[in-house]
Amino acid sequence: MSRAAHEILPTVREVLALDAVAQGVPEVLVGDDALDARVRWLHVSDSAGVARLLDGGELLLSTGSAWPTGDDALREFVGGLADAGLSGVILELGTHFETAPAALVEEAGVRGVALIVLHRELKFVTVTEAVHGRIISGQTEALRARDEVRERFTMLALRGSPADFIVQQLAQTLGAPVVLENRAHEVISAEVPLALQEELFTEWELRSRSAHRRVDQRRERGGVPTPDEWLVVPVEARGIRWGHLVLLPGPAHAAGRSAVLEQAAIALAVGRLADGENDEWGRISRRRLVDGLLAGRFAGAGGAAARLEAAGLPLRGAQLYGIVAVGATVTAEAVDAAARSLRGRAIVGSPPEGFGAAAATVLLSLPRDVGFDDAVAMRFGRGIVESGPDADRLVLAVGQKADGVEPAIVSLHEAVDLARGRRRRTGAGPHLRRAEDRPLVQLMTALRGDHRVIEHGERMLAPLIEHDLARGGDLLDVLEAMLAHPGNRTAAASASHLSRSVFYQRLALIEELLAVDLDDGETQTALHIALLVRRSAGR
Repeated sequence: MSRAAHEILPTVREVLALDAVAQGVPEVLVGDDALDARVRWLHVSDSAGVARLLDGGELLLSTGSAWPTGDDALREFVGGLADAGLSGVILELGTHFETAPAALVEEAGVRGVALIVLHRELKFVTVTEAVHGRIISGQTEALRARDEVRERFTMLALRGSPADFIVQQLAQTLGAPVVLENRAHEVISAEVPLALQEELFTEWELRSRSAHRRVDQRRERGGVPTPDEWLVVPVEARGIRWGHLVLLPGPAHAAGRSAVLEQAAIALAVGRLADGENDEWGRISRRRLVDGLLAGRFAGAGGAAARLEAAGLPLRGAQLYGIVAVGATVTAEAVDAAARSLRGRAIVGSPPEGFGAAAATVLLSLPRDVGFDDAVAMRFGRGIVESGPDADRLVLAVGQKADGVEPAIVSLHEAVDLARGRRRRTGAGPHLRRAEDRPLVQLMTALRGDHRVIEHGERMLAPLIEHDLARGGDLLDVLEAMLAHPGNRTAAASASHLSRSVFYQRLALIEELLAVDLDDGETQTALHIALLVRRSAGR
Protein backbone atom coordinates (compact mmCIF):
# COMPACT_ATOMS: atom_id res chain seq x y z
CA MET A 1 0.00 0.00 0.00
CA SER A 2 1.34 3.45 -0.92
CA ARG A 3 2.07 6.05 1.73
CA ALA A 4 -0.72 8.28 0.40
CA ALA A 5 -3.30 5.48 0.52
CA HIS A 6 -2.17 4.50 4.01
CA GLU A 7 -2.53 8.05 5.36
CA ILE A 8 -6.24 8.37 4.56
CA LEU A 9 -7.17 5.25 6.56
CA PRO A 10 -8.64 5.80 10.03
CA THR A 11 -6.52 5.05 13.06
CA VAL A 12 -7.51 2.66 15.84
CA ARG A 13 -8.09 5.75 17.98
CA GLU A 14 -10.54 7.15 15.41
CA VAL A 15 -12.37 3.81 15.16
CA LEU A 16 -12.89 3.78 18.93
CA ALA A 17 -14.52 7.22 18.66
CA LEU A 18 -17.29 5.90 16.38
CA ASP A 19 -20.71 5.77 18.05
CA ALA A 20 -21.18 2.12 17.10
CA VAL A 21 -18.02 1.19 19.01
CA ALA A 22 -18.52 3.63 21.89
CA GLN A 23 -21.80 1.90 22.76
CA GLY A 24 -19.77 -1.14 23.82
CA VAL A 25 -18.03 0.93 26.54
CA PRO A 26 -14.48 0.31 25.22
CA GLU A 27 -11.52 0.27 27.60
CA VAL A 28 -8.00 0.61 26.23
CA LEU A 29 -5.60 -1.81 27.89
CA VAL A 30 -2.67 -1.30 25.49
CA GLY A 31 -2.65 2.05 23.73
CA ASP A 32 -0.44 5.11 23.40
CA ASP A 33 1.36 4.98 20.03
CA ALA A 34 -0.34 1.66 19.18
CA LEU A 35 -3.63 3.56 18.83
CA ASP A 36 -2.16 5.50 15.88
CA ALA A 37 -1.96 2.34 13.75
CA ARG A 38 -4.04 2.63 10.57
CA VAL A 39 -7.04 0.35 10.06
CA ARG A 40 -7.38 -1.04 6.54
CA TRP A 41 -10.32 -3.32 7.36
CA LEU A 42 -12.30 -4.75 10.26
CA HIS A 43 -11.98 -8.53 10.52
CA VAL A 44 -14.41 -10.52 12.68
CA SER A 45 -13.17 -13.91 13.82
CA ASP A 46 -12.91 -16.09 16.91
CA SER A 47 -10.47 -18.54 15.30
CA ALA A 48 -7.19 -19.32 17.04
CA GLY A 49 -5.58 -19.55 13.60
CA VAL A 50 -6.81 -16.19 12.33
CA ALA A 51 -3.25 -14.85 11.88
CA ARG A 52 -2.77 -16.88 8.68
CA LEU A 53 -5.84 -15.19 7.17
CA LEU A 54 -4.58 -11.63 7.67
CA ASP A 55 -2.79 -9.39 5.14
CA GLY A 56 -1.86 -6.59 7.53
CA GLY A 57 -3.68 -3.50 8.68
CA GLU A 58 -6.78 -5.31 9.95
CA LEU A 59 -8.50 -4.55 13.23
CA LEU A 60 -9.64 -7.84 14.80
CA LEU A 61 -13.04 -7.90 16.49
CA SER A 62 -13.67 -11.05 18.51
CA THR A 63 -15.31 -12.69 21.51
CA GLY A 64 -12.22 -14.91 21.86
CA SER A 65 -14.36 -18.04 22.14
CA ALA A 66 -11.86 -20.25 20.27
CA TRP A 67 -8.69 -18.59 21.52
CA PRO A 68 -6.16 -20.58 23.51
CA THR A 69 -6.29 -20.23 27.27
CA GLY A 70 -2.76 -21.08 28.43
CA ASP A 71 -0.36 -18.19 29.00
CA ASP A 72 2.29 -19.45 26.58
CA ALA A 73 -0.30 -20.21 23.94
CA LEU A 74 -1.81 -16.75 24.33
CA ARG A 75 1.59 -15.12 23.97
CA GLU A 76 2.23 -17.15 20.81
CA PHE A 77 -1.21 -16.20 19.51
CA VAL A 78 -0.54 -12.46 20.00
CA GLY A 79 2.92 -12.82 18.47
CA GLY A 80 1.39 -14.35 15.34
CA LEU A 81 -1.08 -11.47 15.07
CA ALA A 82 1.72 -8.92 15.43
CA ASP A 83 3.83 -10.68 12.78
CA ALA A 84 0.86 -10.58 10.41
CA GLY A 85 0.73 -6.77 10.76
CA LEU A 86 -2.50 -6.57 12.73
CA SER A 87 -3.49 -3.01 13.68
CA GLY A 88 -5.20 -3.96 16.93
CA VAL A 89 -7.55 -6.25 18.81
CA ILE A 90 -11.03 -5.49 20.18
CA LEU A 91 -12.12 -8.21 22.57
CA GLU A 92 -15.74 -8.38 23.73
CA LEU A 93 -15.85 -9.60 27.33
CA GLY A 94 -18.50 -11.90 28.72
CA THR A 95 -18.79 -14.68 26.15
CA HIS A 96 -15.48 -16.43 26.78
CA PHE A 97 -13.35 -14.07 28.86
CA GLU A 98 -14.66 -12.24 31.92
CA THR A 99 -11.46 -10.17 32.00
CA ALA A 100 -8.53 -9.89 29.66
CA PRO A 101 -5.86 -12.50 30.59
CA ALA A 102 -2.65 -10.97 31.98
CA ALA A 103 -0.53 -12.87 29.45
CA LEU A 104 -2.60 -11.39 26.61
CA VAL A 105 -2.17 -7.84 27.92
CA GLU A 106 1.54 -8.25 28.60
CA GLU A 107 2.35 -9.72 25.19
CA ALA A 108 0.27 -7.07 23.39
CA GLY A 109 2.24 -4.41 25.24
CA VAL A 110 5.54 -6.04 24.33
CA ARG A 111 4.61 -6.38 20.64
CA GLY A 112 3.00 -2.94 20.40
CA VAL A 113 -0.44 -4.23 19.43
CA ALA A 114 -3.38 -2.08 20.52
CA LEU A 115 -5.69 -4.04 22.84
CA ILE A 116 -9.20 -2.86 23.68
CA VAL A 117 -11.92 -4.64 25.61
CA LEU A 118 -15.67 -4.03 25.33
CA HIS A 119 -17.69 -4.19 28.54
CA ARG A 120 -21.07 -4.27 26.81
CA GLU A 121 -22.32 -6.66 24.14
CA LEU A 122 -22.58 -5.24 20.61
CA LYS A 123 -23.98 -6.37 17.27
CA PHE A 124 -20.79 -7.07 15.34
CA VAL A 125 -22.55 -6.42 12.05
CA THR A 126 -23.36 -2.88 13.21
CA VAL A 127 -19.73 -2.27 14.16
CA THR A 128 -18.55 -3.72 10.85
CA GLU A 129 -20.86 -1.46 8.86
CA ALA A 130 -19.75 1.63 10.81
CA VAL A 131 -16.03 0.94 10.45
CA HIS A 132 -16.19 -0.03 6.81
CA GLY A 133 -18.40 2.97 6.10
CA ARG A 134 -15.79 5.20 7.72
CA ILE A 135 -13.04 3.64 5.60
CA ILE A 136 -14.98 3.95 2.33
CA SER A 137 -16.14 7.51 3.01
CA GLY A 138 -12.55 8.47 3.78
CA GLN A 139 -11.40 7.00 0.48
CA THR A 140 -14.15 8.82 -1.40
CA GLU A 141 -13.27 12.11 0.26
CA ALA A 142 -9.60 11.48 -0.47
CA LEU A 143 -10.31 10.97 -4.19
CA ARG A 144 -12.22 14.25 -4.32
CA ALA A 145 -9.50 16.08 -2.38
CA ARG A 146 -6.77 14.62 -4.60
CA ASP A 147 -8.54 15.85 -7.71
CA GLU A 148 -8.62 19.35 -6.23
CA VAL A 149 -4.95 19.19 -5.23
CA ARG A 150 -3.93 17.80 -8.62
CA GLU A 151 -5.81 20.58 -10.42
CA ARG A 152 -4.28 23.25 -8.18
CA PHE A 153 -0.67 22.19 -8.65
CA THR A 154 -1.14 21.41 -12.34
CA MET A 155 -2.31 24.99 -12.87
CA LEU A 156 0.70 26.29 -10.95
CA ALA A 157 3.00 24.26 -13.21
CA LEU A 158 1.23 25.42 -16.39
CA ARG A 159 1.46 29.06 -15.29
CA GLY A 160 5.18 28.69 -14.74
CA SER A 161 4.89 29.62 -11.07
CA PRO A 162 8.31 30.01 -9.41
CA ALA A 163 9.52 27.40 -6.96
CA ASP A 164 9.14 29.56 -3.87
CA PHE A 165 5.48 30.27 -4.72
CA ILE A 166 4.77 26.55 -5.16
CA VAL A 167 6.43 25.87 -1.80
CA GLN A 168 4.32 28.61 -0.22
CA GLN A 169 1.12 27.12 -1.68
CA LEU A 170 2.12 23.67 -0.49
CA ALA A 171 2.71 24.89 3.07
CA GLN A 172 -0.68 26.64 3.09
CA THR A 173 -2.43 23.57 1.73
CA LEU A 174 -0.95 21.26 4.35
CA GLY A 175 -0.74 23.75 7.23
CA ALA A 176 2.81 22.66 8.00
CA PRO A 177 6.39 23.87 7.37
CA VAL A 178 7.89 22.89 4.01
CA VAL A 179 11.49 23.02 2.79
CA LEU A 180 12.77 22.62 -0.77
CA GLU A 181 16.43 21.58 -0.89
CA ASN A 182 18.85 20.70 -3.65
CA ARG A 183 20.90 17.51 -3.94
CA ALA A 184 23.60 19.02 -1.71
CA HIS A 185 21.03 19.56 1.08
CA GLU A 186 21.19 23.35 0.64
CA VAL A 187 17.87 25.10 1.25
CA ILE A 188 16.46 26.52 -1.96
CA SER A 189 13.16 27.73 -0.59
CA ALA A 190 11.32 27.35 2.69
CA GLU A 191 7.97 28.26 4.16
CA VAL A 192 8.67 28.05 7.88
CA PRO A 193 7.36 30.26 10.72
CA LEU A 194 10.00 32.80 11.76
CA ALA A 195 9.95 31.54 15.34
CA LEU A 196 11.04 28.06 14.17
CA GLN A 197 13.72 29.04 11.69
CA GLU A 198 16.71 29.22 14.02
CA GLU A 199 16.03 25.82 15.57
CA LEU A 200 15.17 24.17 12.26
CA PHE A 201 17.91 25.53 10.02
CA THR A 202 20.79 25.33 12.49
CA GLU A 203 22.90 22.40 11.24
CA TRP A 204 20.31 21.90 8.50
CA GLU A 205 22.51 19.64 6.38
CA LEU A 206 23.03 17.25 9.30
CA ARG A 207 19.32 17.25 10.16
CA SER A 208 18.36 16.69 6.54
CA ARG A 209 20.78 13.83 5.96
CA SER A 210 19.58 12.13 9.14
CA ALA A 211 15.96 12.48 8.01
CA HIS A 212 16.80 11.01 4.59
CA ARG A 213 18.55 8.09 6.27
CA ARG A 214 15.56 7.38 8.50
CA VAL A 215 13.21 7.52 5.51
CA ASP A 216 15.39 5.09 3.55
CA GLN A 217 15.57 2.69 6.49
CA ARG A 218 11.81 2.81 6.97
CA ARG A 219 11.19 2.10 3.29
CA GLU A 220 13.58 -0.86 3.39
CA ARG A 221 11.54 -2.29 6.27
CA GLY A 222 8.32 -1.65 4.37
CA GLY A 223 7.16 0.64 7.16
CA VAL A 224 5.00 3.76 6.98
CA PRO A 225 5.71 7.17 8.47
CA THR A 226 4.41 8.08 11.89
CA PRO A 227 2.65 11.45 12.38
CA ASP A 228 5.73 12.99 14.03
CA GLU A 229 8.18 12.02 11.25
CA TRP A 230 9.38 14.16 8.37
CA LEU A 231 8.14 13.24 4.90
CA VAL A 232 10.67 13.45 2.07
CA VAL A 233 9.87 13.11 -1.64
CA PRO A 234 12.23 13.62 -4.58
CA VAL A 235 11.76 16.31 -7.21
CA GLU A 236 12.74 14.52 -10.40
CA ALA A 237 11.79 13.96 -14.03
CA ARG A 238 13.33 12.18 -17.01
CA GLY A 239 15.78 10.42 -14.76
CA ILE A 240 17.15 13.68 -13.33
CA ARG A 241 16.77 14.41 -9.63
CA TRP A 242 17.20 18.08 -8.69
CA GLY A 243 16.37 17.94 -5.02
CA HIS A 244 13.78 17.01 -2.42
CA LEU A 245 10.70 18.40 -0.77
CA VAL A 246 10.73 18.00 2.99
CA LEU A 247 7.47 18.21 4.93
CA LEU A 248 7.52 18.62 8.69
CA PRO A 249 4.82 17.24 11.00
CA GLY A 250 1.42 18.85 10.77
CA PRO A 251 -2.33 18.14 10.59
CA ALA A 252 -3.80 15.41 8.42
CA HIS A 253 -5.11 16.24 4.95
CA ALA A 254 -8.10 14.62 3.28
CA ALA A 255 -6.01 13.74 0.22
CA GLY A 256 -3.17 12.36 2.32
CA ARG A 257 -0.10 14.44 3.12
CA SER A 258 2.14 12.29 0.94
CA ALA A 259 -0.20 12.63 -2.06
CA VAL A 260 -0.21 16.44 -1.75
CA LEU A 261 3.57 16.48 -1.39
CA GLU A 262 3.99 14.33 -4.49
CA GLN A 263 1.74 16.62 -6.55
CA ALA A 264 3.82 19.64 -5.55
CA ALA A 265 7.00 17.73 -6.43
CA ILE A 266 5.60 17.08 -9.91
CA ALA A 267 4.81 20.80 -10.37
CA LEU A 268 8.33 21.71 -9.28
CA ALA A 269 9.86 19.13 -11.62
CA VAL A 270 7.88 20.51 -14.58
CA GLY A 271 9.12 24.00 -13.76
CA ARG A 272 12.68 22.77 -13.41
CA LEU A 273 12.50 21.11 -16.83
CA ALA A 274 11.28 24.39 -18.32
CA ASP A 275 14.25 26.21 -16.80
CA GLY A 276 16.68 24.02 -18.74
CA GLU A 277 20.22 24.50 -17.51
CA ASN A 278 19.40 27.72 -15.66
CA ASP A 279 19.40 27.43 -11.89
CA GLU A 280 16.22 29.46 -11.50
CA TRP A 281 15.52 27.76 -8.17
CA GLY A 282 18.64 28.97 -6.48
CA ARG A 283 18.61 32.39 -8.11
CA ILE A 284 15.13 33.32 -6.92
CA SER A 285 15.56 31.86 -3.45
CA ARG A 286 18.89 33.50 -2.72
CA ARG A 287 17.74 36.82 -4.15
CA ARG A 288 14.78 36.93 -1.81
CA LEU A 289 16.99 35.91 1.07
CA VAL A 290 19.28 38.92 0.55
CA ASP A 291 16.31 41.20 -0.07
CA GLY A 292 14.76 39.99 3.20
CA LEU A 293 17.91 40.84 5.13
CA LEU A 294 17.95 44.40 3.75
CA ALA A 295 14.24 44.83 4.44
CA GLY A 296 14.49 43.43 7.97
CA ARG A 297 12.20 40.46 7.26
CA PHE A 298 13.60 38.10 9.87
CA ALA A 299 12.74 37.40 13.50
CA GLY A 300 16.26 37.47 14.89
CA ALA A 301 19.92 37.22 14.03
CA GLY A 302 20.03 33.55 14.99
CA GLY A 303 17.25 32.62 12.59
CA ALA A 304 18.74 34.68 9.78
CA ALA A 305 22.17 33.12 10.33
CA ALA A 306 20.76 29.59 10.31
CA ARG A 307 18.81 30.31 7.12
CA LEU A 308 21.90 31.74 5.36
CA GLU A 309 24.04 28.75 6.29
CA ALA A 310 21.27 26.38 5.21
CA ALA A 311 21.34 28.12 1.82
CA GLY A 312 25.03 27.32 1.51
CA LEU A 313 26.62 30.58 2.67
CA PRO A 314 29.29 29.89 5.35
CA LEU A 315 29.16 32.20 8.36
CA ARG A 316 31.22 30.51 11.05
CA GLY A 317 34.90 31.18 10.57
CA ALA A 318 34.12 33.53 7.68
CA GLN A 319 34.44 37.22 6.87
CA LEU A 320 31.42 38.81 5.22
CA TYR A 321 31.14 41.77 2.85
CA GLY A 322 28.08 43.57 1.58
CA ILE A 323 28.65 44.55 -2.06
CA VAL A 324 26.64 46.42 -4.65
CA ALA A 325 27.61 46.16 -8.32
CA VAL A 326 26.27 48.99 -10.49
CA GLY A 327 26.57 49.82 -14.17
CA ALA A 328 26.91 46.33 -15.62
CA THR A 329 24.80 43.23 -16.05
CA VAL A 330 25.76 40.76 -13.35
CA THR A 331 24.62 37.12 -13.20
CA ALA A 332 24.38 35.01 -10.05
CA GLU A 333 26.45 32.32 -11.75
CA ALA A 334 29.29 34.74 -12.49
CA VAL A 335 29.25 36.09 -8.93
CA ASP A 336 29.32 32.59 -7.44
CA ALA A 337 32.18 31.59 -9.76
CA ALA A 338 34.15 34.70 -8.79
CA ALA A 339 33.54 33.97 -5.09
CA ARG A 340 34.59 30.34 -5.46
CA SER A 341 37.82 31.45 -7.12
CA LEU A 342 38.59 33.11 -3.77
CA ARG A 343 37.53 29.95 -1.88
CA GLY A 344 34.32 31.69 -0.85
CA ARG A 345 30.61 31.68 -1.59
CA ALA A 346 28.19 34.46 -2.48
CA ILE A 347 24.47 35.02 -2.82
CA VAL A 348 22.98 37.68 -5.08
CA GLY A 349 19.99 39.88 -4.30
CA SER A 350 17.90 42.29 -6.35
CA PRO A 351 19.13 45.66 -7.56
CA PRO A 352 18.72 48.26 -4.80
CA GLU A 353 15.61 50.39 -5.03
CA GLY A 354 16.00 53.13 -7.61
CA PHE A 355 18.60 51.29 -9.68
CA GLY A 356 17.93 49.72 -13.03
CA ALA A 357 18.46 46.10 -14.01
CA ALA A 358 22.20 46.70 -14.42
CA ALA A 359 22.84 46.39 -10.70
CA ALA A 360 22.93 43.69 -8.05
CA THR A 361 23.32 43.33 -4.30
CA VAL A 362 25.80 40.68 -3.16
CA LEU A 363 26.60 39.11 0.20
CA LEU A 364 30.09 37.62 -0.03
CA SER A 365 31.53 35.08 2.42
CA LEU A 366 35.27 34.42 2.43
CA PRO A 367 37.52 32.32 4.66
CA ARG A 368 39.29 34.42 7.28
CA ASP A 369 42.69 33.77 5.75
CA VAL A 370 41.71 35.25 2.37
CA GLY A 371 42.60 38.90 1.99
CA PHE A 372 40.11 41.21 0.32
CA ASP A 373 42.21 44.30 -0.31
CA ASP A 374 41.61 46.64 -3.23
CA ALA A 375 43.51 44.46 -5.70
CA VAL A 376 41.51 41.35 -4.78
CA ALA A 377 38.25 43.32 -4.80
CA MET A 378 39.05 44.61 -8.29
CA ARG A 379 39.80 41.07 -9.43
CA PHE A 380 36.46 39.97 -8.00
CA GLY A 381 34.77 42.84 -9.85
CA ARG A 382 36.34 41.85 -13.16
CA GLY A 383 35.29 38.28 -12.55
CA ILE A 384 31.58 39.05 -12.24
CA VAL A 385 31.24 40.81 -15.62
CA GLU A 386 32.36 40.07 -19.12
CA SER A 387 35.22 42.13 -20.47
CA GLY A 388 34.35 45.09 -22.62
CA PRO A 389 32.03 48.05 -22.10
CA ASP A 390 30.29 46.39 -19.13
CA ALA A 391 33.56 46.01 -17.25
CA ASP A 392 34.50 49.62 -17.96
CA ARG A 393 31.20 50.89 -16.54
CA LEU A 394 31.15 48.70 -13.43
CA VAL A 395 31.20 50.39 -10.04
CA LEU A 396 31.81 48.07 -7.09
CA ALA A 397 30.68 49.45 -3.73
CA VAL A 398 32.03 47.40 -0.81
CA GLY A 399 30.83 47.68 2.78
CA GLN A 400 33.04 47.07 5.80
CA LYS A 401 34.23 43.59 6.71
CA ALA A 402 31.69 41.91 8.99
CA ASP A 403 31.74 39.02 11.43
CA GLY A 404 28.20 37.71 11.89
CA VAL A 405 24.78 38.41 10.47
CA GLU A 406 23.98 41.76 12.06
CA PRO A 407 27.30 43.40 11.03
CA ALA A 408 26.80 41.86 7.56
CA ILE A 409 23.43 43.60 7.24
CA VAL A 410 25.13 46.89 8.15
CA SER A 411 27.78 46.15 5.52
CA LEU A 412 25.04 45.58 2.92
CA HIS A 413 23.42 48.92 3.79
CA GLU A 414 26.80 50.64 3.58
CA ALA A 415 27.34 49.22 0.12
CA VAL A 416 23.90 50.41 -1.00
CA ASP A 417 24.56 53.90 0.34
CA LEU A 418 27.99 53.99 -1.32
CA ALA A 419 26.48 52.94 -4.63
CA ARG A 420 23.95 55.76 -4.47
CA GLY A 421 26.69 58.37 -4.20
CA ARG A 422 27.67 60.09 -7.43
CA ARG A 423 31.40 60.41 -7.78
CA ARG A 424 33.45 61.16 -10.85
CA ARG A 425 35.00 58.10 -12.46
CA THR A 426 38.46 58.29 -13.92
CA GLY A 427 39.78 55.84 -16.51
CA ALA A 428 38.42 52.44 -17.41
CA GLY A 429 36.61 50.34 -14.81
CA PRO A 430 35.87 48.53 -12.69
CA HIS A 431 35.70 51.38 -10.20
CA LEU A 432 35.96 50.55 -6.51
CA ARG A 433 34.33 52.34 -3.58
CA ARG A 434 34.91 51.15 -0.02
CA ALA A 435 33.07 52.11 3.13
CA GLU A 436 36.40 52.59 4.92
CA ASP A 437 37.11 55.51 2.57
CA ARG A 438 33.76 57.18 3.27
CA PRO A 439 33.41 57.71 7.03
CA LEU A 440 30.39 59.96 6.61
CA VAL A 441 28.57 57.25 4.66
CA GLN A 442 29.36 54.81 7.47
CA LEU A 443 27.92 57.23 10.01
CA MET A 444 24.74 57.78 8.03
CA THR A 445 24.28 54.05 7.55
CA ALA A 446 24.51 53.56 11.30
CA LEU A 447 21.98 56.37 11.91
CA ARG A 448 19.69 55.68 8.96
CA GLY A 449 16.67 54.84 11.12
CA ASP A 450 17.04 57.71 13.61
CA HIS A 451 14.02 60.01 13.27
CA ARG A 452 16.12 63.05 14.23
CA VAL A 453 18.49 62.48 11.30
CA ILE A 454 15.56 62.03 8.92
CA GLU A 455 13.93 65.19 10.26
CA HIS A 456 17.20 67.09 9.76
CA GLY A 457 17.40 66.00 6.12
CA GLU A 458 13.81 66.92 5.38
CA ARG A 459 14.07 70.29 7.10
CA MET A 460 17.26 71.34 5.28
CA LEU A 461 16.28 70.15 1.82
CA ALA A 462 12.53 70.80 1.79
CA PRO A 463 12.73 74.01 -0.36
CA LEU A 464 14.86 72.23 -2.99
CA ILE A 465 12.67 69.11 -2.97
CA GLU A 466 9.51 71.16 -3.46
CA HIS A 467 11.16 73.21 -6.22
CA ASP A 468 12.34 70.11 -8.12
CA LEU A 469 9.01 68.32 -7.76
CA ALA A 470 7.00 71.34 -8.90
CA ARG A 471 9.24 72.29 -11.84
CA GLY A 472 11.00 69.05 -12.73
CA GLY A 473 14.22 70.74 -11.62
CA ASP A 474 17.70 69.44 -10.89
CA LEU A 475 18.71 71.48 -7.85
CA LEU A 476 19.32 68.39 -5.68
CA ASP A 477 21.61 66.92 -8.34
CA VAL A 478 23.49 70.20 -8.67
CA LEU A 479 23.92 70.44 -4.90
CA GLU A 480 25.20 66.85 -4.77
CA ALA A 481 27.70 67.53 -7.55
CA MET A 482 28.95 70.64 -5.76
CA LEU A 483 29.40 68.75 -2.49
CA ALA A 484 31.15 65.89 -4.27
CA HIS A 485 33.76 68.33 -5.65
CA PRO A 486 34.32 70.86 -2.87
CA GLY A 487 36.50 73.72 -3.99
CA ASN A 488 36.36 72.72 -7.66
CA ARG A 489 33.28 74.26 -9.26
CA THR A 490 34.53 73.45 -12.76
CA ALA A 491 34.60 69.72 -11.97
CA ALA A 492 31.23 70.00 -10.27
CA ALA A 493 29.69 71.71 -13.30
CA SER A 494 31.14 69.01 -15.54
CA ALA A 495 29.69 66.29 -13.32
CA SER A 496 26.29 68.01 -13.58
CA HIS A 497 26.58 68.18 -17.38
CA LEU A 498 25.94 71.91 -17.20
CA SER A 499 27.86 74.89 -18.49
CA ARG A 500 29.68 76.88 -15.80
CA SER A 501 27.35 79.85 -16.16
CA VAL A 502 24.19 77.74 -15.81
CA PHE A 503 25.78 75.83 -12.93
CA TYR A 504 26.52 79.07 -11.06
CA GLN A 505 22.94 80.21 -11.64
CA ARG A 506 21.69 77.01 -10.06
CA LEU A 507 23.99 77.50 -7.04
CA ALA A 508 22.71 81.02 -6.58
CA LEU A 509 19.13 79.76 -6.63
CA ILE A 510 19.98 77.07 -4.08
CA GLU A 511 21.51 79.67 -1.74
CA GLU A 512 18.43 81.84 -2.15
CA LEU A 513 15.95 79.04 -1.47
CA LEU A 514 17.87 77.67 1.52
CA ALA A 515 19.04 81.05 2.79
CA VAL A 516 22.57 79.71 3.30
CA ASP A 517 26.13 80.38 2.17
CA LEU A 518 27.35 77.36 0.19
CA ASP A 519 30.98 78.34 0.82
CA ASP A 520 30.54 77.86 4.56
CA GLY A 521 32.12 74.56 5.68
CA GLU A 522 29.59 73.80 8.40
CA THR A 523 26.73 74.41 5.97
CA GLN A 524 28.33 72.07 3.44
CA THR A 525 28.63 69.33 6.06
CA ALA A 526 25.01 69.71 7.16
CA LEU A 527 23.78 69.62 3.56
CA HIS A 528 25.98 66.62 2.78
CA ILE A 529 24.44 64.71 5.70
CA ALA A 530 20.95 65.67 4.56
CA LEU A 531 21.64 64.44 1.04
CA LEU A 532 23.12 61.17 2.28
CA VAL A 533 20.01 60.57 4.37
CA ARG A 534 17.77 61.19 1.37
CA ARG A 535 19.85 59.06 -1.01
CA SER A 536 20.02 56.21 1.52
CA ALA A 537 16.22 56.07 1.36
CA GLY A 538 16.48 55.50 -2.39
CA ARG A 539 15.09 58.88 -3.40
